[in-house]
Amino acid sequence: MAAKSPPPARTPQVYVVDDTPALCEALCLLLETEGFAAKGFDSPVAFLASVDASSTGCLLLDMRMPEMDGLAVMAQLTQRGTNLAVIVMTGFGDVPTAVEAMKHGAIEFLEKPIGDAQLMSAVRRALAVADEGKEARDEVATVQSHIGTLTSRERDVLGHIVAGSSNKDTARKLDISPRTVEIHRRRVMEKMQADSLSHLVRMALQAGVTPAE
Repeated sequence: MAAKSPPPARTPQVYVVDDTPALCEALCLLLETEGFAAKGFDSPVAFLASVDASSTGCLLLDMRMPEMDGLAVMAQLTQRGTNLAVIVMTGFGDVPTAVEAMKHGAIEFLEKPIGDAQLMSAVRRALAVADEGKEARDEVATVQSHIGTLTSRERDVLGHIVAGSSNKDTARKLDISPRTVEIHRRRVMEKMQADSLSHLVRMALQAGVTPAE
């Protein structure tokens, strides 16, 4: 039986939002010649209507636009849970605003006019950050799916494991025997696919499990 071919590599997605249509088109053309999938919007409202929490990649975002500014666009993306690596584009007078955008999560800001090499370097860095973020989110989602397989009692035990409680202390707090706690701990380890106790605790904290009191 022939081995299956690996799936084709995903073309990195870059969104361009700038209210100057000619600049937006020129940036998209440059990105496409460099092998990126580019989508341009001369309206931030139209852009926001086209993306959701599942959208990935990089966003080149103009800071000063008549409908809404770049900070307002970033706030909308955060509210929706959209995880795009943002590069803000700004004129000289908008630098303080661009710095403010970086405080709110933008990867970088570029002053216009933007050189081709400078743009490509920034986009590649932003896409690398976006990929790392996606991997981290995927890992958390996997851990949360494992947690979803735990029984109510197993979740209780997990909370005490994260709190650093011994089997004896957990048994006393849950009013069960230490042997029962040991059985639950073993099942939690199996269901969570944890290699060690430290691995289990690290995953649980990453997924937002609250230590038991």
